[in-house]
Amino acid sequence: MVSGIRSAGGVLWRPGEGGIEVCLVHRPRYGDWSLPKGKLEPGEHPLRAALREVAEETGVPAVPQARLPSVRYRSQGRPKVVDYWSMRAVAPGGLPADNEVDEVHWLPVDQAVQLVSYPHDAAVVRAFAALPPVTATVMLVRPAHTVGRSSWAGSRSGRPLSVAGWAQARRLAPLVAVVAPVRLLAASARCCVQTLGPVADLLDLPVEVTEELDEPRAGQSQDECALAAAARLAAFGTAATSAVVCSQRPVISGALERLSGRCVDLTTSHTGGWLLAFAGATLLAPDPL
Repeated sequence: MVSGIRSAGGVLWRPGEGGIEVCLVHRPRYGDWSLPKGKLEPGEHPLRAALREVAEETGVPAVPQARLPSVRYRSQGRPKVVDYWSMRAVAPGGLPADNEVDEVHWLPVDQAVQLVSYPHDAAVVRAFAALPPVTATVMLVRPAHTVGRSSWAGSRSGRPLSVAGWAQARRLAPLVAVVAPVRLLAASARCCVQTLGPVADLLDLPVEVTEELDEPRAGQSQDECALAAAARLAAFGTAATSAVVCSQRPVISGALERLSGRCVDLTTSHTGGWLLAFAGATLLAPDPL
């Protein structure tokens, strides 16, 4: 847990006539040009806060893509952390809802770097410019809590969510929905399908069940399952299809290791989910949420 002031924002971008344009906002109170950002509300996830603040300050709805470097500095004598994501504008937008902003400018990256008032904002814009084009974003989640083994007499794959698990799945749904998925995929274990139930209801999408995301069966190795899951995830990047995917911990660990080329610590995710940004079949970095 980070103490002090928590804020979140984004590098909001759109295609322009001469290439990529990014959005900067002018705050008359400070007389500065900056990236859109703002403080987290109590209990708010940083990613949802970033999207909310960007929409409020620019009037433009967006979908997140890749995590960018966080910025740390002191504000009013207190430590402050600002988390950033790259975000693709999905509509022209209207007027900003935030009365702290009086101008919104769309600029080529090099001009944005020159205009921003703070070196740390310029560094975030440069980090965005260094990213390869993102073709798809995938929310990868673990199943929510299940009923205890001692109270379930059926098969392991048939074990359902507990009351707490259903509550967890309902809390997770609005967060994973921010990538505007067009497909929901689950391993065939009952808990995986049920975990995606609330987001399926929220988005009015079916949950597609696939054995490519399952744990090993008799005669299968863990490596075989991890490779199958990794290939399934990478296929979203090559098809430019955003999705939400639910599988179990061993499969997720193996798939992320193969996609990223390194061991991934699953305990870093507070929600049990990861934002995956793909450039074609290449995973840029798994972002634990």
